[in-house]
Amino acid sequence: MTTMLAQGTASSADISASDARSILSKCTGSPDTSVMDAINRGNVVCFFDVTIGDVKTNGSDLGRIKFELFVKDCPKTVENFRQFCTGEHTRNNQPIGYKNSTFHRIIKDFMIQGGDFQNHDGTGKTCIYGGSSTNSSFEDENLSSHKHDQPGMLSMANSGKDTNGCQFFITCKATPWLDGKHVVFGKVLDAPSMLTVRKCEAVPTSGSNNRPWMPVRLSQCGEM
Repeated sequence: MTTMLAQGTASSADISASDARSILSKCTGSPDTSVMDAINRGNVVCFFDVTIGDVKTNGSDLGRIKFELFVKDCPKTVENFRQFCTGEHTRNNQPIGYKNSTFHRIIKDFMIQGGDFQNHDGTGKTCIYGGSSTNSSFEDENLSSHKHDQPGMLSMANSGKDTNGCQFFITCKATPWLDGKHVVFGKVLDAPSMLTVRKCEAVPTSGSNNRPWMPVRLSQCGEM
């Protein structure tokens, strides 16, 4: 399992499925079958450990969200998300990404949105394809292979056509009106992960921006 630590961290893309199974077994006592099934399908699995509360007090644990990322259908979008999970992408020789970022926008019965590790309010945008630019984006990669047809779909937030950056959202129900407008590049992997999404969804919010009353924070993230 690769967590967001430093530049040059090993990726599960560099090891075989059998090696990954062995590593997981050593870390957890037994392999996670849902993770191994996703890897055997040729996909990538990333995770968020979610807490509620201020970073200085460590907050209270809400659980882990594991995602299966659709490598074959959205390789560029997946790699952007994956590197922000692991911290492999660096700027000024420092890893940047999702660790300690928040779900800054939560709308019950719709979606939870995060990924703005720049401004933490939905205004930040960057990607791994923009070099040293702090305001870079990339094109819509695949708008047809996967739909917003159930809770737990992982999709790119954007501000219009071809404006993908670092922000994403997770659906809390089917949202078909978003099909063809946002790139669906993954899904919540299992029931315990979806329960964590529901806990995030239930956090009270305020204001027109639907900002949570307390920070819903990604205390750790990485690749499994």
